[in-house]
Amino acid sequence: MPFPAPEPGLVISYAYLWHRELTQKRAEGAKNRPCVIILSVERQDDHVAVTVSPITHSLPPEGRAVLEIPAAVKRHLGLDSERSWIVLDEVNQFVWPGFDLRPIRGKTGRIDYGYLPPKLFARIISGIREVWRKAQGKTVSR
Repeated sequence: MPFPAPEPGLVISYAYLWHRELTQKRAEGAKNRPCVIILSVERQDDHVAVTVSPITHSLPPEGRAVLEIPAAVKRHLGLDSERSWIVLDEVNQFVWPGFDLRPIRGKTGRIDYGYLPPKLFARIISGIREVWRKAQGKTVSR
């Protein structure tokens, strides 16, 4: 299966490993979920390091940094109609393409849903910068 270029703003299907799962000594995420590529950096060894933020249906507890995805954006991406949030205070980092990319059910040969609108992506990046500026973010390296 060909993989798309790992560009910021692209929403992919990925077996996201939550920080709490890592502390429980898990090596793989419990389920596949849409995640937003927030950063893509070409390394000196010609590999690409990618950072992703997870999308969740669960309303995060008070104090977590999240951004709700508008219904129109969810429709544009082909996601379900349930409310969803992009988590801003936790990310996974991995080398592209990585073994945790997953095909999307019903979209033969695809691991990506498409791109977020630029204005929404800019809000995500702004929120993530604020979280990390306050040293409140968690990173799981895979």
